[in-house]
Amino acid sequence: MEEIKLHGGSLSLKQLDTILKTIPIEFDFIDQDDIIRWSSENNHRLFKRTDDDLGKHVLDVHPKHSQERVKKVLKEMHSGERKSISVTIKFHGEPINISFYSLYDDKKYIGCIEVAQSVKNYQIKGSLWRNIKQMIFKN
Repeated sequence: MEEIKLHGGSLSLKQLDTILKTIPIEFDFIDQDDIIRWSSENNHRLFKRTDDDLGKHVLDVHPKHSQERVKKVLKEMHSGERKSISVTIKFHGEPINISFYSLYDDKKYIGCIEVAQSVKNYQIKGSLWRNIKQMIFKN
């Protein structure tokens, strides 16, 4: 069984893959040249990615109306001016949080991770009661 050693412990490749397939969050790794190199693959993806998207420039998979903002954020991440950004948008009528996190190897920019997830069940009226019910009934 192939072990991946990480800060904080180790996981088998199967365990890591299962974690990324299970949690309802999507991840895209964008390298230092702004090329998509990896996308998590799970049933919860909001923004579908295909194998054809791998190797594309990140702007090629973002809608035209957001490309200038994405380009600005990436430029700020490359320069070290920005380490992260988190925005909430409406997508098909539901709130989606999208965050970008700069990745550095020592002080050298090696890319960023884009993280997206639905936040429709967070901080909404009745969410405390919903949380209590989930703890009791384990649905």
